[in-house]
Amino acid sequence: MKKQLLYTAFFLSAFLANAQEPNPASALRYAIDNTMGTARYRGMSGAFGAVGGDLSSINVNPAGSAFFNSNTAGGTISNYNIKNNSNYFGSTSTDNSSTLDFNQLGASLVFLNTKENSDWKKFTIAVNYEKKNDFENNIFSRGVNPNRSISEYFTSFANGFGDLGGITLGTLQDANYRDLTFIDQQAWLGYQSYMFSPVDPGNTNDPNITNYTSTVPAGGNFYQENRISSSGYNGKLAFNVSSSYKDKLFLGMNLNVHFTDYTQTSSVYETNSGPDNAGIATLHSVVFNNDLHTYGSGFSLNLGLIAKITKDFRLGAGYESPTWYTLTDELSQSISTTFKTGPNDNPANTESSSNINPDVINIYPTYKIQTPGKITGSLAYIFGKKGLISFDYSLKDYGATKFKPENNRYYSSVNSKMAETLTAASEFRVGLEYRIKQISLRGGYRFEESPYKDKKTVADLNGYSAGLGYSFGDSRIDLAYSYSQRDMAVSLLSSFTDAAKVNVKNNNMTLSYTFNF
Repeated sequence: MKKQLLYTAFFLSAFLANAQEPNPASALRYAIDNTMGTARYRGMSGAFGAVGGDLSSINVNPAGSAFFNSNTAGGTISNYNIKNNSNYFGSTSTDNSSTLDFNQLGASLVFLNTKENSDWKKFTIAVNYEKKNDFENNIFSRGVNPNRSISEYFTSFANGFGDLGGITLGTLQDANYRDLTFIDQQAWLGYQSYMFSPVDPGNTNDPNITNYTSTVPAGGNFYQENRISSSGYNGKLAFNVSSSYKDKLFLGMNLNVHFTDYTQTSSVYETNSGPDNAGIATLHSVVFNNDLHTYGSGFSLNLGLIAKITKDFRLGAGYESPTWYTLTDELSQSISTTFKTGPNDNPANTESSSNINPDVINIYPTYKIQTPGKITGSLAYIFGKKGLISFDYSLKDYGATKFKPENNRYYSSVNSKMAETLTAASEFRVGLEYRIKQISLRGGYRFEESPYKDKKTVADLNGYSAGLGYSFGDSRIDLAYSYSQRDMAVSLLSSFTDAAKVNVKNNNMTLSYTFNF
């Protein structure tokens, strides 16, 4: 029975950042997309479901490639800038990150039907690689927490969750970090760094003790800092086919391969102002470091159609299947503390320090995530050669996000939690383009609802964009600026109830070059 519990606990460790505990946050890392792609696409806030004729448009509606009149290729570079304004118990702080990256490359080949009597006028195949998300980001929060110390995190692992029971003192004293499950590792780090001690401090010779109390003095305030630095990407390689029927109905399909590589370094610092404990150790400060690396791949497909209702008016519909990811987590941890081993009235009890670095990279079992599918309805009106206006509406049920296999006890628990806390969210995008000879002027607006029912863990997103392009005949250069902002709650540790409110602002510049051949 004990072996089975530890094995189950080992699977529990396969999930999330900071503390690797099950919650919706890591799944949303792969379920939420950003509006990336070519500069023309971004300049119109991604409202391309009924427009087509752009390499990025096939991600919204695969039928869009059928609007290419000739072979086309292009690439895009973008500058991403994220500014995070944090508020934690009334204390504010700001952090920025910026990166320049190559985010799109693709080509399409158009094959015209030489049979004059055929209703199928042409056939198009395309390949396009894009980033779905860029994870380059820095968040810094600080403030005085009057409620709780992060020592609660370690003490709760030591005292046990549910029917798993507490960790024995013999394990905490004598075991090797590398031989323990994730739950036991957290308790081991806390004990070895004097974060907690047995409830009866005079009885440390009984290896079967499983009840512990924090060494942080009660009644004080806790100054806390949280630094999170992340990097990496979600990438998508789309293999597209499309065709047009009587130049009125356009059909398309994508087979997509997804790639992800995510790295996060987090460091939590705390110091307290409470008096020294009597008879047991007193913790004065702690620095807890986590380095997470998640990598893997996935698969999805898209279906789409665009219909010309009139010469100028179009309707579009697109379906994106769930994405099935296979992922692996690697985690390394270290902790440093300062403390006193007894009360101030004993001269021998001077302040000491501990630095616990197991120098171990934990590689957890491969696991699977299924992100929700998405449906999109679109319309566009084309003003001849003067320009166009377009509108997209999408719906995605984030509550359908799942860890698999679903019959696993802890996967089932996480999936139930996501179904309770996440909800269906809609997104709409509006874009317009106006042409003056070789010059194109563009603008757009994007609104995305929160995937959370509470609207607070991650709030609604609002975004704006503007762009311009210049056509050289057989080639085109485009430039776009896009802005978006939303609020989100960022916890010090994944099981920590107190969170900083962070306002996230994205400012991006995108440059594309496209040519016909």
